[in-house]
Amino acid sequence: MGRIVAIDYGSKRVGLAVTDPLQIIATPLDTVHSKDVIAVLQDIEAKDGIDAFVVGMPKNLQNLDTDATNQVRHFINLLKKRFPEKKIHAHDERFTSKMALQALITGGMKKKDRRNKANVDKVSAAIILQSYLESTSSL
Repeated sequence: MGRIVAIDYGSKRVGLAVTDPLQIIATPLDTVHSKDVIAVLQDIEAKDGIDAFVVGMPKNLQNLDTDATNQVRHFINLLKKRFPEKKIHAHDERFTSKMALQALITGGMKKKDRRNKANVDKVSAAIILQSYLESTSSL
């Protein structure tokens, strides 16, 4: 069984998280530049295998598209071209950055380290992934 990879896509930085091989626990992996994300995903596929992708879909409080939604849809189309055999799930990412920041505070991370948006992005990806796992476990 391969892993599920979550992607918190941004135009500059992309947060990544992965499941364990049994697809039970989500763990923050890394934050990479958006131009490098496909190469990093290909490396993960070669090393560990990927069963599916979960991509955070930005929506506003009224569940309408945001300015970033089209960028994410474009990225999902690119994923489909590069990984045509993989399932790709769009998952609500509302409030994940705030939840990630709170998790870093609760975990005792210093303020200087919390200002590094890369830390927030990879934890956000893990929150998206854990939310996805929880939503599918009841099916």
